[in-house]
Amino acid sequence: MSDGAPFPENRLQAMAVGERPQERLERLGPGALSDAELLAMLLRSGTQGQDVMTLATRLLTDAGSLGALTRWNDSDFRRAKGIGPVKAAQLRTVFEVATRVLRQATETMPVINTAGLAADYLRPLAQALLVEKFWVLCLNRKNRLIKCAEVTSGTATSALAHPREVFREALRASATAIIAAHNHPSGDPSPSAADVQVTRQLREAARTVDIALLDHVIVGSLAADPTARGYYSFREAGVL
Repeated sequence: MSDGAPFPENRLQAMAVGERPQERLERLGPGALSDAELLAMLLRSGTQGQDVMTLATRLLTDAGSLGALTRWNDSDFRRAKGIGPVKAAQLRTVFEVATRVLRQATETMPVINTAGLAADYLRPLAQALLVEKFWVLCLNRKNRLIKCAEVTSGTATSALAHPREVFREALRASATAIIAAHNHPSGDPSPSAADVQVTRQLREAARTVDIALLDHVIVGSLAADPTARGYYSFREAGVL
């Protein structure tokens, strides 16, 4: 474990009052905090001769990263000066919760990389709707679903979305790719001229923001679809 030489005696005291973790958390939210600051918030307090920021920084230095701390056991934590059995158990519990949340999120995020999979995912939402709705499926680098966002809800014949609204949702979700989709209440997924125009606008906007537009899918029903597929893919049609 580190002997503490590289660090000032009291990192917390050296910070301006408004720049300490608690104040930054309240003012900017947890996303603005560094790994050391987040860890300091978990630790809550330091020990005699070692403030909480110094303790947090030492732990990160010894482990190598915040992610590496998830693999530490109680004895690893207790080797660090200032970490007793209670605090070690608390940290292990927090990191175990984080590990399980990440694992469960990964397991429940379906891969959606084809028009058929997108239509299957959205059909329960689209069936029996009397108006058109427009959705964006926000995907990560492995095409796993991060978020399904409803962008607009329109009339019985129109729910066209502006690219700005579509990609705003993608940017909020930190998506690297999207599949745009909307339904046709009639069940016939054949595209209208307006659908084609929106798709072309989305294609251009995707290039601007550097988020891949995998497809634009129109969800219909098997019974009303002349092709008996129940959806229309602009990617398969060669528009994208």
